[in-house]
Amino acid sequence: MFAFLLIVQSLIAVTLIGVILMQRSEGGGLGVGGSSSGFMTARGAADFLTRATAVLGGLFIILSIVMAAIVGATREPAKIDTSLAGKLAPAQQQQTQPVQPVPAQPAPATQNQQAPAVPLAQ
Repeated sequence: MFAFLLIVQSLIAVTLIGVILMQRSEGGGLGVGGSSSGFMTARGAADFLTRATAVLGGLFIILSIVMAAIVGATREPAKIDTSLAGKLAPAQQQQTQPVQPVPAQPAPATQNQQAPAVPLAQ
């Protein structure tokens, strides 16, 4: 049921995008000229596109609310897997072993000695 409603909502969203993009910013709708009578005059197209936008927008909002209610009603409680609760990962087991201290190197006796020259990378 949810998958069907999701497909219907996607189709409504694509249709709504198309209807909105067909409207002119001045409210002319489709921008077609023609005779002053008939369905697809500039005024008739604007009225049709305005109504279609309102209907499709309303359907989109209603479907969003219905789908949120379906998901909320069918939600299962979260299950926590406790089978690995007392075990450590191999990397953590290696870190928990005691580390042997490294003996410190004695400091140079005189401070007047210069460090050996290091060639620069070319």
